[in-house]
Amino acid sequence: MISVAIDGPAGAGKSTIAKEVAKKLGWIYIDTGAMYRVVAFYCIENNIDLNNEIKVTEEMENICINLSQINEVQHIFLNERDVTDEIRTAKISNGASLVATYSAVREKLVSLQRILAKRENVIMDGRDIGTVVLPNAELKIFLTASSCERANRRFKEQMQKGIEQPYAEVLEEINKRDELDYKREVSPLKKADDAIEIDTTGYPSNMVVDLVLKKLNEIDKSSK
Repeated sequence: MISVAIDGPAGAGKSTIAKEVAKKLGWIYIDTGAMYRVVAFYCIENNIDLNNEIKVTEEMENICINLSQINEVQHIFLNERDVTDEIRTAKISNGASLVATYSAVREKLVSLQRILAKRENVIMDGRDIGTVVLPNAELKIFLTASSCERANRRFKEQMQKGIEQPYAEVLEEINKRDELDYKREVSPLKKADDAIEIDTTGYPSNMVVDLVLKKLNEIDKSSK
């Protein structure tokens, strides 16, 4: 089995690139960030204080997460309920960054992510895939982009979904999430020593996809 780890800050293009690469190769795409969103979603829906690590940890035994490819689109299920669309809000996103700092939450989800990676060829994206989840991944990519570029992407994405949010507010959320991700004590966001860094600022996604595929092809040739 071959694993590709794609890490980077919010809005760097991880999901977009990972989905497209997986689609072109016919591999499984695993959005680890969505798993943390599910935990945050569950807690918010059940009035669990996200700042209470002990309480959130206790609730983990009541959370069952499953992934399924439906019409080439990854759907994520919480206790057999499809919550793919419901977890894509700014509130859930911020909550995900918070619960991701809790060691018990990470322990359970990382274990699940590793199990999934052993079953099939996967493209997995997140914050600590190349450093913690899949340290032996055959290819590690670290995507970056300026905070303004990332905020602009998120702003346009929100607009397309009919969500009206001022750009300045989106930028502030991006910066706050960066601070949480880079400075958290448990598995902080950082580039793996053997990862290839790609700055996506100003570059269309198809160019980045082609570059990742090229790197994968080089690995395939060198292994023969």
